[in-house]
Amino acid sequence: MNISEVAKKTGLSSKAIRFYEEKGLVTPPLRGENGYRHYAATQLEELTLLRQARQVGFTLEECRELVVLFHDEHRHSAEVKQRTLQKVAEIEVHIRDLQAMRDRLAALAQACPGDDSADCPIINDLAGCCRGAGHRG
Repeated sequence: MNISEVAKKTGLSSKAIRFYEEKGLVTPPLRGENGYRHYAATQLEELTLLRQARQVGFTLEECRELVVLFHDEHRHSAEVKQRTLQKVAEIEVHIRDLQAMRDRLAALAQACPGDDSADCPIINDLAGCCRGAGHRG
């Protein structure tokens, strides 16, 4: 398969495929006499794994580790599960942080009159202790 075919099958752009190759996340494809890459099923599986792992939040380094595990015939599913549960825990922390940000912004928006006055509780709050009352500049 050429890079265009692989891009269609994996849902990745040609640029992303080349990026993953440059980072060493994909087994280097064979090259024809014309210099074009020729991809096999192995690269297709690696690239699909990378795309899907990135979609659920794994970092590039974590993806590298998953590709290594993908090729390890002696891997233990317990290790993959542990990495996945760790990612779930990280995502849960991120969700809590985002919810706190949302709640703060909603409270600020609620406190703001949203009229023609210069007084803005949102700006005052975000500026914190460093701005005096009525200071504009």
